[in-house]
Amino acid sequence: MTLSGPPPAGTTVPGLITRWAGQHGRSVAELVWRNELGGITARLVADDAKDLFAKWSPVDLLPEAERMSWLSSRHPSPRVFDYVDEDDQWLIVSGALPGLSAVAGRWTAEPDRAAAAIGHGYAVLHSLDPSDSMFGPVDWVGDETDVDRLVIAHGDACAPNTIIGDDGRFVGHVDLGSLGVADRWADLAIASWSIDWDYGPGHQQAFWDAYGIEPDGARIAHYRDLWGPAPVSHPA
Repeated sequence: MTLSGPPPAGTTVPGLITRWAGQHGRSVAELVWRNELGGITARLVADDAKDLFAKWSPVDLLPEAERMSWLSSRHPSPRVFDYVDEDDQWLIVSGALPGLSAVAGRWTAEPDRAAAAIGHGYAVLHSLDPSDSMFGPVDWVGDETDVDRLVIAHGDACAPNTIIGDDGRFVGHVDLGSLGVADRWADLAIASWSIDWDYGPGHQQAFWDAYGIEPDGARIAHYRDLWGPAPVSHPA
């Protein structure tokens, strides 16, 4: 399995990204992310238009495209511009959010501000009405009987999936392929764990303060156990 993070130098741009960019008068400015499945995200630019992001994957991205389209009218998240299914490879092209990933160097250097932005972002997401969702339970969680509060859950609440603006405020969420309905602690357990993975120990309190809740050790342990082993930190 590929470690998620910025692609190493020399990573090949997937042909589907290059073709889409050329057909729409754009060029590939940089490769910004590679996920655990080997999927590649590129930033596409044009002289007279705002940046777009193209996410290529060897697995079907339709579930993510559907979730992005649904969420973008309800919560800060990218708007889908195109979805491509071609020869066992898939592409989502989406708008850019005005900020940087919470694991960009700008924010790993200010971990408490980043942790607070992450906490605020999940408070905003979890304020949505879960009965409005067209999606079922988050896959890795399944159906739970001991639920504190059902929410619209991100489902992959790792720090890189929060975007933070220049002013340190929450801007939006990305990587929405696992979005669904779950106990809020499914997100809170993983988001707080990720703060330790990506910033080191000692910064979780800013997250809990911004979300507005005290940590529940039993629920945190339960959802981390469902998630599985903690991954290594994302490379800077």
